Amino acid sequence: MPETDTALLLIRLVVGITIAVHGVNHWIGGGKIPGTASWFSGLGLRHGVIQAWASVITEVGAGVLLVLGLLTPFACAALISVMLVAGLLAHRSNGFFVFKDGFEYVLVLAVVALALAMLGPGRVSIDHAAGIEITGWAGGAIALIVAVVAVAGLIATFYRPAKPVPAAPETAAENQS
Repeated sequence: MPETDTALLLIRLVVGITIAVHGVNHWIGGGKIPGTASWFSGLGLRHGVIQAWASVITEVGAGVLLVLGLLTPFACAALISVMLVAGLLAHRSNGFFVFKDGFEYVLVLAVVALALAMLGPGRVSIDHAAGIEITGWAGGAIALIVAVVAVAGLIATFYRPAKPVPAAPETAAENQS
C-alpha cells in the first residue's frame, strides 16, 4: 500500500474513531442525553434534547463513515459542521488555546476534515472500491458548502441566546455614598 493511502487511512481511522467516541460520550457518558441537552440549551440552542440527539447521530455517523471511507465529502461536511457549531457557540469567546477552552482543537479537526475531503479517502476505502471518490476542489467544496449551509440553518432555526440582564440603576442614596 503506497504511503499516501496509508496516511489517509490513519487520518480517517484516528479522526473517525475520535469523533464517533465523542458522539457516544454525549449519549451514554457523563451527563448522558439530559446533560448534553442542558449544555446545548446553555449555549443558547432551543430544544436541547433534539440538539443532543442530532449531535450524537451526526458525530457517530460521521465517524463511522470516515472509518469506512464511505461518502467521504459528506462525512467531512458533518464533522466540519459539528466543529463549526462548537467553535462558534462554545469556544470562540474563550480565545484560541484549548487549555483555556478555546477553539484550537475544533479548528484543527475542521481543517483536517476539509483536507481529507479534498484528498479523498485513499485506496483502502469503500468509496474507492465503489468508484465514487469525489476529490480535489469538488470534494472540498461539497464538504465546506454542506457544512456552512447546515450550520447556518441550525443557527437560524434554533439559536436563541438569553438576553443579558441589565444592571439595576443606581439609586440616589447609592450615589451619595
